[in-house]
Amino acid sequence: MTALKKYEFWFLVGSQDLYGEDVLHTVDQHSKIMVDSFNSDPVIPCTLVFKPVVRNSDEIYKVIMEANNAPDCAGIITWMHTFSPSKMWIRGFHALQKPLLHINTQFNRDIPWDSIDMDFMNLNQSAHGDREHGFIISRMRLQQKVISGYWKEETMRSRMSAWMRAAVGAYESRRLRVLRISDNMREVAVTEGDKVEAHIKFGWQIDHYGVEDIIKLVNAVTEEEIDVQMKEYAEYYDMDTDRIESVRYQAREEVAIRKFMEQEKFGAFHTNFQDLQQLRQLPGLAAQDLMRQGYGFAGEGDWKTAALCRIMKLMTADCKGGTAFMEDYTYNFDPDNGMNMGAHMLEVCPSVACERPKIKVMPLGIGDREDPARLTFKAASGPAVLVTIIDMGDRFRMIANDVLCQEQIHDMPNLPVAAVLWKPLPSLETSAEAWIYAGGAHHSVLSYALTAEEMRDFAEIMDIEFIHIGTDTDLNQLRKELNWPGLIWKLKK
Repeated sequence: MTALKKYEFWFLVGSQDLYGEDVLHTVDQHSKIMVDSFNSDPVIPCTLVFKPVVRNSDEIYKVIMEANNAPDCAGIITWMHTFSPSKMWIRGFHALQKPLLHINTQFNRDIPWDSIDMDFMNLNQSAHGDREHGFIISRMRLQQKVISGYWKEETMRSRMSAWMRAAVGAYESRRLRVLRISDNMREVAVTEGDKVEAHIKFGWQIDHYGVEDIIKLVNAVTEEEIDVQMKEYAEYYDMDTDRIESVRYQAREEVAIRKFMEQEKFGAFHTNFQDLQQLRQLPGLAAQDLMRQGYGFAGEGDWKTAALCRIMKLMTADCKGGTAFMEDYTYNFDPDNGMNMGAHMLEVCPSVACERPKIKVMPLGIGDREDPARLTFKAASGPAVLVTIIDMGDRFRMIANDVLCQEQIHDMPNLPVAAVLWKPLPSLETSAEAWIYAGGAHHSVLSYALTAEEMRDFAEIMDIEFIHIGTDTDLNQLRKELNWPGLIWKLKK
């Protein structure tokens, strides 16, 4: 079973008793065929669960309450095979607590011109059944995703897959615990935020622990535990230093931090180079290797980005493309080759590497501690998305920028960090201006495995603002649109 198959999506098909048992039996048969087909398709990452056709308000309410209480159910998918009067759905939709995908499809692809009759018309009524259904969802102001198309087509299934990943992100978001090792970096605005509102909106439980709590565990790590961790490093990375004791100290830190997170059920964490106390090194290799294992991370006390990193990793747990904590570092303003280089002091996830990473020990020049061990590598090329979440005071805003990661042909012998080079769309200048106008943070999460559509779906499920910067971005129009959400969200409150 792949990583995301454990998440269930209940397939609810609507009708009514008016059509008789034969029609309802056929509806169930068609639904079962569709569910089996979805589940056998590797494009669909999660498990669809067949449910018998719902015909009245009581049945709809009952199955939605069951979905709400099912621990593995990450969302529901509705489809009106026939006409299902939408007032029957009001009670159930009032109770709905799971993300909602409404598919507008049809069991048959083509109109059977030679044989079509009223029996066929009574059975296959999605064309107006789904519009009745769509009305009540809109009338009740429910968050929904609508996907229209023939259910066997790859395009429709790919869009369903994208929405499922977003719903998985929402599912995991609502049970995420974020470990704050110390506070955020002093005087930095963007790493601040309303943690209570984040708990309400996203479900994130954000808990602070002093550095001393980690130091106690670091000091208690045994040499045998370090040996085990060093063997794991050898499995994934090449040693490019003779300062083995420095690497072993990173292994000591990793064992301690992972042990603490496992014990307390944390999925993400941050560090802060301004508050290391008796730690001999800022966790570099330790943080990178923990990200490789799927933990979320961000530097400098940035709990929002650490949480986002974890969620995006879980959304792509079955994908090959990497996902990593990122920071905008420096520009290449060549008019024919405008690019942005992202990196961080130490902590970029090796999942985005195009080569086997190397372990190096080099001076850091910040943090006032020993030279830390870290992974260095060049990143993969290909399309990716850069995502950040910021606190606007009255709402959270997600910003996503489509980028094209480039092959890094130049070596940087004097910059011993892992770096990613990308062309932001639509251009370096327009992208940078749009990001800054939108208030985008200098910290973000880069993913080769997700697109802006999954992130938009996630934002809509979580009921937060979403800004997309891409090929079609018009800066003047975007600046106008950035003024609208403030009014909209004030009305929402």
